[in-house]
Amino acid sequence: MNATAAATEGSVRAESQGHLLHIVIDRPAKLNGFTPKMLAELAGAYTRLECEDAARVGVLSAQGAHFTAGLDLPKVAPLIRRGDNLVPAGCIDPLDRYPPRRAKPVVAAVKGITYTIGIELMLAADIVVAASDCRFAQLEVRRGIMATGGATLRMVERAGWGNAMVHLLTGDEFDAAAALRCNYVQEVVPAGQELRRAIAIAERIAQQAPLAVRASRASARTGLEAGFDAAVAEFRAVNSGLSETADAAEGVRSFLEKRPPRFLGH
Repeated sequence: MNATAAATEGSVRAESQGHLLHIVIDRPAKLNGFTPKMLAELAGAYTRLECEDAARVGVLSAQGAHFTAGLDLPKVAPLIRRGDNLVPAGCIDPLDRYPPRRAKPVVAAVKGITYTIGIELMLAADIVVAASDCRFAQLEVRRGIMATGGATLRMVERAGWGNAMVHLLTGDEFDAAAALRCNYVQEVVPAGQELRRAIAIAERIAQQAPLAVRASRASARTGLEAGFDAAVAEFRAVNSGLSETADAAEGVRSFLEKRPPRFLGH
């Protein structure tokens, strides 16, 4: 693929920033509409986050004024009709639906137009910071299809049945205030500050013991997906294992020495 074609198809790049992996959606001339190439690169970036020991937290953002207008349907629809998997085999699913699923947290920064897969990507993240200028829409019903990136499940989980149905069944646009009220996002900040705030949250997470962060996230997910009792049943074994790690020893040592801990992830 030549440079012009590559630019037309867009890209997703991943940049290491200390213990963060910054994943950037980059096709602003087309409102960051996702092409098959971009979907594959996004899965590759999430897989890199999972596999790189130095990367403790992912930050997902987009180039330009908007997060994403969704899938570039003329390019993606033929693959959907064939039933093709848009996530390459063996890669982490950025929408966190299928194994292998990620263990490391992701903080998303969204802005401007955030439609369809944009909402589903942020719902699949762990923490979302939204710009005050966000315009959200889960508009698949207006295209004769349904959302299959997790919105039908996670909107109900976050907002309750009625609130989710308003957004899923009308496809109407809603703003950042509504997204915050429905718990789709965790913070709303003035436009232009969303990435800075997302990075600050991610850096705070990265300062904590990596194994404990992953275990806490996994426990919460087990409780959500398998139920309260299933999560509680794992408490003793998981915490027993964590207590034997070097990071647990460092946590006690730093407390006694009245200094910030220096966690190494083992």
